[in-house]
Amino acid sequence: MEAPPDNDVLWARALHFRHPDGSPGLAGVSLAVREGEILAVIGPRGSGKTTLLRCLSGLVPVREGEVWFNSTPLHTLGPMRRERLRRDRFGWIDPAPVLVPELNAWENVALPLMLRGAGRRRAKVAALEWLERLDVGDKARNRPHALHQAERQRVSIARALAPAPMVLFADEPTAPLHRSDRTHVLRTLTSATRSHGITMVLASLDPQAAALADRAIGLLDGRSMRTVLLPDAPDTEGRAACSLSV
Repeated sequence: MEAPPDNDVLWARALHFRHPDGSPGLAGVSLAVREGEILAVIGPRGSGKTTLLRCLSGLVPVREGEVWFNSTPLHTLGPMRRERLRRDRFGWIDPAPVLVPELNAWENVALPLMLRGAGRRRAKVAALEWLERLDVGDKARNRPHALHQAERQRVSIARALAPAPMVLFADEPTAPLHRSDRTHVLRTLTSATRSHGITMVLASLDPQAAALADRAIGLLDGRSMRTVLLPDAPDTEGRAACSLSV
């Protein structure tokens, strides 16, 4: 078993995955993600983007292939150790917001911080700062049922960013947003990860996601098609737009 290079925070080799119904999810995907890099995973629905993120983050066990986080082989860890790693080192954004209905917005954002041992006061300050940054600071005391879908998604993004994870997995994070909101939220998300040195793997159908990433890989039918290097764009916070055919 060969460990990944030192500058790769995530490294996967020959990943194969089948869904419970027997249908293929991944067919031999290999990739490396450098520390602090934003990697966009682009492809049509059903191409394996979510499955890849779930394998890389340890949400599902890898039965064929290897996944490494720094020097830790995720593919050999048991459920409890994978869960601890996800709690302490990873962040996750779902395509649809999943919030605790009994908690208000700032409490939802503060929850992962408190689970990591932060005091309530410190967690609240961080939560309020992220809610302001995502333009929902005025909704801090609202519970999820009182928020619009787009507002709930912004709260979910704030919750994922507040603990400053080492790696953030973002699965179609702007899917519930109106087109007019997507650019702003994507820029906020990528700017926040860069300023905090967070590595991000971003799965998206949106070409704007690829434009703001450092690199993009295309998936089709569970296979990696090609990698696109994105040149610097001097007038944006991220990278220049590109066309990615998969």
